[in-house]
Amino acid sequence: MATSSTGAWSTADAEAEQAWIEGGDDALHVAWERFGSLVFTYCRRALGDHDSAADCTQETFVSAWRSRDRFDPSKGTLAGWLMGIARYRVLDARRAAPRIPTPRADDETVDIAEPASPMEDALADRLLLAHALETLPERPRRVVELAFHGDLTHQQIAMRLDLPLGTVKSDMRRALVRLRDHMEGGEGVG
Repeated sequence: MATSSTGAWSTADAEAEQAWIEGGDDALHVAWERFGSLVFTYCRRALGDHDSAADCTQETFVSAWRSRDRFDPSKGTLAGWLMGIARYRVLDARRAAPRIPTPRADDETVDIAEPASPMEDALADRLLLAHALETLPERPRRVVELAFHGDLTHQQIAMRLDLPLGTVKSDMRRALVRLRDHMEGGEGVG
């Protein structure tokens, strides 16, 4: 089974990616099973509507499948690439939605503006980061959590986990590289 140069994802992610690259009959199903809930969660939160989110999720996977040859595992993970496509599909869904005029006090009407894109990007990044953290082995994940959520130094983490300082530093460095690689999903399909 092929994996990226860093091995940054779980076995299930790697299997889904390999199936995607090979383009076999079950590749789309495998990717849907592995990443469908991640994409749907993003679409649901960004669009605020279950049915629109379901449509957007389906369009994401259809777009991805049609352009599967553009996926480059050297540029990022399949999850990151799919989330990039989902961002474009959410924007498309917003643009296609009818604008709803809102009455103002002076009897003028104004169209409701689309929500800010940076918030959606932050949401997508948080969901992708949560997924990426799940793919780390237990010890490096714990080191990262203690450093960022517990605000502990390397020395404090080493003492808390009863590990050599060098091991903590190595785990942190490798984990951050893996997280970065996981987050870089390449360009989405526009």
